[in-house]
Amino acid sequence: MDGEADGTVAVSEDCDPSRRRRVHGMLKLYYGMNKEGKAAEEMESLDPCDINGPHFDPELYLNKLRRECSLTELMDQETCMVKQIRSLDSDMQTLVYENYNKFISATDTIRKMKNDFKKMEDEMDCLSANMAAITEFSASISGTLQDQHAQITKLSGVHTLLRKLQFLFELPARLNKCLELQAYAQAVSSHRRARCVLQQYSHLPSFKGIQDDCHAIMDELAQELRQKFRDGGSSAKDLSECVELLLQLDEPAEELCDKFLSHARSRLESDLQGLEAEIRPYPSASAVKDASARRLLSTAGAGSPTDNSPKTSTLPSPTSNTDILEFIDRGCNEFVSSLCLVITSYQELFINHAQTGELATKNIPQMANGKLHVFVDDLAARYFSLVERRIQEEKGVGDNSLLVRALDRFHRRLQAVAKLLPGSAVPNKGTEIVVRAATERVKQYLSALQSFYMDSLTDVRQALATPRLSVAGASVAGGGAHLGGAASGRDAPTSLPELLSSLSASILNQIKSVLASVHLFTAKDITFSNKPYFKGEFCSQGVRESLVVSFIKFVCQSSRQFCESAGDKGGSTPPALLLLLSRLCLDYETSTISYILTLTDEQFLVQHHSPVTPVTSLCAEAREAAQKLLNHYVKVQGLIISQMLRKSVETRDWVNTIEPRNVRAVMKRVVEDTTSIDVQVGLLYEEGVRKAHSSDSSKRTFSVYSSSRQQARYAASYTPSAPMDTNLLSNIHKLFSERIDIFSSVEFNKVSVMTGIIKISLKTFLECVRLRTFGRYGLQQIQVDCHYLQMYLWRFVSDENLVHFLLDEIVGSSAHRCLDPAPMEQSVIEVICERG
Repeated sequence: MDGEADGTVAVSEDCDPSRRRRVHGMLKLYYGMNKEGKAAEEMESLDPCDINGPHFDPELYLNKLRRECSLTELMDQETCMVKQIRSLDSDMQTLVYENYNKFISATDTIRKMKNDFKKMEDEMDCLSANMAAITEFSASISGTLQDQHAQITKLSGVHTLLRKLQFLFELPARLNKCLELQAYAQAVSSHRRARCVLQQYSHLPSFKGIQDDCHAIMDELAQELRQKFRDGGSSAKDLSECVELLLQLDEPAEELCDKFLSHARSRLESDLQGLEAEIRPYPSASAVKDASARRLLSTAGAGSPTDNSPKTSTLPSPTSNTDILEFIDRGCNEFVSSLCLVITSYQELFINHAQTGELATKNIPQMANGKLHVFVDDLAARYFSLVERRIQEEKGVGDNSLLVRALDRFHRRLQAVAKLLPGSAVPNKGTEIVVRAATERVKQYLSALQSFYMDSLTDVRQALATPRLSVAGASVAGGGAHLGGAASGRDAPTSLPELLSSLSASILNQIKSVLASVHLFTAKDITFSNKPYFKGEFCSQGVRESLVVSFIKFVCQSSRQFCESAGDKGGSTPPALLLLLSRLCLDYETSTISYILTLTDEQFLVQHHSPVTPVTSLCAEAREAAQKLLNHYVKVQGLIISQMLRKSVETRDWVNTIEPRNVRAVMKRVVEDTTSIDVQVGLLYEEGVRKAHSSDSSKRTFSVYSSSRQQARYAASYTPSAPMDTNLLSNIHKLFSERIDIFSSVEFNKVSVMTGIIKISLKTFLECVRLRTFGRYGLQQIQVDCHYLQMYLWRFVSDENLVHFLLDEIVGSSAHRCLDPAPMEQSVIEVICERG
């Protein structure tokens, strides 16, 4: 081999360049190169100096090497090329050697195959001869037996007929035996096989007798099957087999369905009667109201804002021995489970069971399915009625967990009915009950919140009526408490703020507690909470709108109702309560409403797909209520002071009065009550903005009577026409004065409130003066009283000129109505007022 290989190499070296290139191409092919010497994915080189390229030119390559390389580099290049040539020659020698071995192996294989095929040809010839002999032998046998084949076929038919006749004659005995062994299916099958034959040959006496015997036996069998079907005590498989056999015995399918459902109805009605026995008549409305009142009193007092959880006293259920969860459990475990079992059994018997033969043409499943829907809907309606009655007994709004768990279990079990009976209206009606129960619960919580709010206001009124709070700075009973100015109000200046804070906190805590209770309806482990038909509508319209928004509107509306009735002394509502409620509504407008609605939206993930009440609308309503309450407070307090002034003017004889020596007590009372009101308002409202006061506000004199020169001129010119001139001067003075709106709306600050009260009081004083006639000393008494009022009232109002103008009007009107207008000297007035 080596010699041959060496010879091949030697020949290769002596061959022309084309021969060498062809051998080189074979090596490239062996090593996965294309015929140009490059990998398939490489681009072809067009460089003639690329020794591996297809366009390689030896002469150019050598010339390039001579030009660019030194002698040493040329020698190195030669050495490298010699190594490469030797390596390629070695590779070619190995390739030739391997290919030679493969060729020798292929030659041996071909030689062996030739020998094997020769042997196979001999065997095929032998097989062909054997097949020909077998064919000849088979034809010889068929010819021999051909005469006896017809006789054998005839005998076989006779044998089959005898066997059938034997079966017919033995059929009555066979049926009796099956009846004894309770092999009902085998008996029916045997009878069905022979029924057509017996019917066909019933004109023959022997077959007629067999047919009558079989009919009698099958009637007895059918009777036993009917009895077994009516008992229903066997397993579902046996019952299914019983129905199948009765249908094969031509029993009417509709009658079987009615019997099955009638038997099931009796059992299910007994379950319903057991549930109905647990429901007693509804509690009276008074009992519900009393229980709700007890719950509200125990939940949170007016001064307990830290009580976060509602300590409710729920209405005792009429079925005190069975709570709602036990009731629903019993209904689900007894009635619903039995109903599901009936549905499953019925469907297995009449609907899902594969019908064959004649039964397949009777459309039994369609008829049976219709009867089943009517049956289920009827009983489910009665069950739902009982469930709703029991849910309505849950009047207490304490712990919701039992009700929610009961509704969840009720909803879960009805889903089983939906799976067993597609297309049934039962699950939808059950869902409606759940939604109505949740909605009714929300209404109960709204009613409880409203009752709690009204009870809290009652507690606030009682707290306002206590002597402690009266001393704290409130004229709570129409001005009946005499306070010693602002100093007395400092005994307990935080009483009203504490009461407001307590009321606001208790209401807010109650709302949070209610939201926490209602949130149980949307818990993740509650099946119906994630349903689109429940969660979106319940959270948006149920909780947000029907509960939170409705309660906020109720607070505003009930607060405004305190402004609707007012008697002679401002109605029966304490003025301090009006002030407190106005501040409560204002706080709701500024922060509480936004906080409550944000808390609701975050807690219930409210999606505002349906229209909801915007926050701005509620805030506007709260601000309107606050404004109305504050205006009414100003009106009530003004009327209280006005009543004192009116009585003091109407009950005095101003013509025959004595010379004034001091300030009347009623004026001191007016100043004291005004000071008390100022302290009271200051506890809840900020100071407000005042106009700059003059340095001598408390020493200001009235322009008409401020100098002796004016007094003398007035006295000298007092003739019947003088009042006309004085009225003219007064009217001219009014033209250049600002118009005073007595009953205008006040701002939410103390200065504005006090200004409104003083305007009403002084305007009443002015109108009462205009209706009286005064003597000399009556006029002087009015001067003293007005100066005393001016000394103290200017500091309460936003603009002192308003007080000065009204007091000027009062003194001027008194002078116009005076029979002997002789004003008192200003110095004497000041001495009397300072002494008083």
